[in-house]
Amino acid sequence: MQTVHHAPHDLGVAKLVAALRQGELSAVETAQHFLKRAQAQADLGAFLALDEEVTIAQARAADARLADGTAGPLEGVPLAHKDIFVTRDFPTTAGSKMLKDYRSPFDATVVQKLAAAGMVTLGKLNCDEFAMGSSNENSAFHPALNPWDRTRVPGGSSGGSAVAVAARLAPAVTGTDTGGSIRQPASFCGITGIKPTYGRASRYGMVAFASSLDQAGPMARSAEDCALLLSSMCGPDPDRDSTSLDRCEEDFTRSLNDSLEGLRIGVPSEFFGTGLADDVRAAVEACLKVYEGLGAKLVPISLPRTELSIPVYYIIAPAEASSNLSRFDGVKFGHRADEYTDLVDMYRKTRAEGFGDEVKRRIMIGTYVLSHGYYDAYYLQAQKIRRMIADDFQQAFRDCDLIAGPVAPTVAWKLGGHGNDPLADYLADIFTLPASLAGLPGMSVPAGFGEGGMPVGLQLIGNYFSEARLLNAAHRLQQATDFHSRKPEGL
Repeated sequence: MQTVHHAPHDLGVAKLVAALRQGELSAVETAQHFLKRAQAQADLGAFLALDEEVTIAQARAADARLADGTAGPLEGVPLAHKDIFVTRDFPTTAGSKMLKDYRSPFDATVVQKLAAAGMVTLGKLNCDEFAMGSSNENSAFHPALNPWDRTRVPGGSSGGSAVAVAARLAPAVTGTDTGGSIRQPASFCGITGIKPTYGRASRYGMVAFASSLDQAGPMARSAEDCALLLSSMCGPDPDRDSTSLDRCEEDFTRSLNDSLEGLRIGVPSEFFGTGLADDVRAAVEACLKVYEGLGAKLVPISLPRTELSIPVYYIIAPAEASSNLSRFDGVKFGHRADEYTDLVDMYRKTRAEGFGDEVKRRIMIGTYVLSHGYYDAYYLQAQKIRRMIADDFQQAFRDCDLIAGPVAPTVAWKLGGHGNDPLADYLADIFTLPASLAGLPGMSVPAGFGEGGMPVGLQLIGNYFSEARLLNAAHRLQQATDFHSRKPEGL
């Protein structure tokens, strides 16, 4: 092997693809390098499962394909999956005791597609239990720690995913976003993440939380890397996922370098109100000025129902969760209570032991809003307002091409900072929820640093199927700034 000037962990996906193709690195040595880093930084809590044997076997197969000219577009590049995607070769827990040691008989479609592109799986990443949470503190096993400051949360639910990229334990990872679970941890950890249009990436093999909201997406250091991954992740899967859209696969890298001259960026007044911390506001506004320097025009817009997105989301998502999680009853798979008197007692004890507090809370809320006498008052109303939120976006997109604002009202808070106040976590999602409810693509792009030297993310939201435009806007910002290339000290 020829010598490479940079350690593999300093290379993003695009550069690793080139180094592997040119024979500067082998897939095996790259995988070994990242596995060593993951083991050395185990205290960050990013991984829930590693299996060196499986990873090295996949890397050897990748090297063979690189040698014989049958390499896929991402051949030999390591990645890790959020532990919400089922995998044959690694356990899948969804961050819950309910699924401790569960082994799936099949791979999720997203896992399959990235494997077909040649990627090598390093392991499974920590997340809030069943993807319910904004801090990764709801993991049944251990919290993940923010590598920029280990006393702070990394965000959630894809907290382990964001930590792995920020700490250079993996060049890229998968995440899922239900109400902001890719964008908020990406923002808190200073990396790039994109949630595509709902239905773009197959949900088959994703442990379901809220079926009308859950969407898979990539997280990496740069927009270019995310574009490469997204190109391999998306595509129709109608036979296995009824929510999958019949849209052909796309090359999301095709317009990365397009000019931003004349691009209209909508700036919603509701995203810059009194609840926004001054340090976040300053970083986001500085990035908007960079966009103006690149030829974009800032357009004031309104998304009047932004505040309503929190109650709407926290009615719809728990309602769907209560239905989806009813399958975890101790009968077919997962945890089962050791002692019980009859079937109902088994159900009761299994679910009491297997689920954590936040999951129980959402199941109870969801069951309540779906119950007779309350369905019309809560669930049906929430669905009507959801439609209005989607309409607000369509109204705004008449005047602009993209929407920009903060990802979260503050930088990452201290571990335990929200104590036993779930509402504080819920309110932190106010800027990410509207796009999720509307099914729109959204991304987080590193935008600088705020209080305590913590990363700040800029949120970009596009109209349906405008991922390429979002990635182009993010890429051009990253060419003009270096926030995405900075890393925590000592890593």
